Amino acid sequence: MLISLFLAPGLASSEVDWSVDTQGTLFYTDDVGLFSAARRLSRDSDPTQPAIDSTLTNQGSDMVFEPLANITRSSTNNLGRLDLNMQGQGFIFTDNPQFNHGTLRLQAIQDLSPSTRVQARFYYAPDQFLGNNEERQSGQQQLTAERFTSYIWSTRLIHDVTPDLSLRLLSRYGMRRYNEAFSERDTNFWTIGSHVDWRFAPKFKFGLSYHYERGLAEGRKQPQFEDDTSYINHYVSADVDVELTERLSLLTAFHFEHNIWTSSLADDERNGAYENIYQGEITLTYRLTESIQGFGGIQRSGRKQSFESNVINDTNVGIGLLARF
Repeated sequence: MLISLFLAPGLASSEVDWSVDTQGTLFYTDDVGLFSAARRLSRDSDPTQPAIDSTLTNQGSDMVFEPLANITRSSTNNLGRLDLNMQGQGFIFTDNPQFNHGTLRLQAIQDLSPSTRVQARFYYAPDQFLGNNEERQSGQQQLTAERFTSYIWSTRLIHDVTPDLSLRLLSRYGMRRYNEAFSERDTNFWTIGSHVDWRFAPKFKFGLSYHYERGLAEGRKQPQFEDDTSYINHYVSADVDVELTERLSLLTAFHFEHNIWTSSLADDERNGAYENIYQGEITLTYRLTESIQGFGGIQRSGRKQSFESNVINDTNVGIGLLARF
């Protein structure tokens, strides 16, 4: 549906505008097993990633190239402005190519009034490799490649209370489908949330978000595998952007997740357990020209399962360029 809208002619006589954003970022990560989950932890991405067992972490460091391209088609219709967007993103690992994968996002934003608009989005991440994990289905707990595919549909109702204050209401539904060896982890989930963006001074912008999510895995109906990854998730994110000079800006963010595992299987390690995830980010951006921007930053995260003794940390350092046409 979104693709047909993207290719369709304009619905009004106004001119159709096209724009392209391209971005390339080179990262160093000290844990290839956690890199993708850390990169998606922002409020506007896919923050509630699948369960990551400790056997999938501490898999070594690597250099990762992250290309991204956005194509936007803008027009007007009887309601107002309509923006159709297609985004492709890749993750290319230098020494661990088994982790290479890509994502596709299709999005439409339609004005409903001068201060209100609605956004519809479809997100697709196929055949992502998590690592070699202990499967449960054979009864032998053999190390087997764990892979999954995500399908997520979401909507956002966006209202500008004032020119400097914007509110968003989020809802989404998604599915994660695993390879056969881990099919008890197939999960359906739904999310509701709210976002606030407030420019409280000419050079300062503050954002705050909260999501509530419920995920139900097939393992809850398959007690023989003792592996129910069903959950309740609370996600909180805050960010502050500061314009330091006309060309230089500082972007900061902090994200927190509290996963409550809801397994009731007697011998499942997640029965009565929970997980906390913390992540901080700092990025400096510099506008080189009107259409080219350079940036560099660092992400630092820690995650702790209640049934594990150690906190698992991950650090990602990146530098890149963004160009708009």
